[in-house]
Amino acid sequence: MTIVETAKVTSKGQVTIPNRIRKFLRLQEGASVAFGLSKQGVILLPCKVTVESPYTPQEWAKIEKLASAKGKVYSNAKKAKKHIEAL
Repeated sequence: MTIVETAKVTSKGQVTIPNRIRKFLRLQEGASVAFGLSKQGVILLPCKVTVESPYTPQEWAKIEKLASAKGKVYSNAKKAKKHIEAL
């Protein structure tokens, strides 16, 4: 099945997904979509975005320990980095 719709790109690079396409993909307000490029053109796919921590539990422990430290002042970035690496 091929559905062709048109839309204009705004000055901010935004495009409204035409209603027929939104209904076909079952996109609701707040839904996430992924864009891809292929030889045939642009691919638009519904997707789910999940939250994943950028830090391991060990890294979080170091961050929490560092955040709880009070009164420590370093004269330069090199000394501060050395302290963080030692945690």
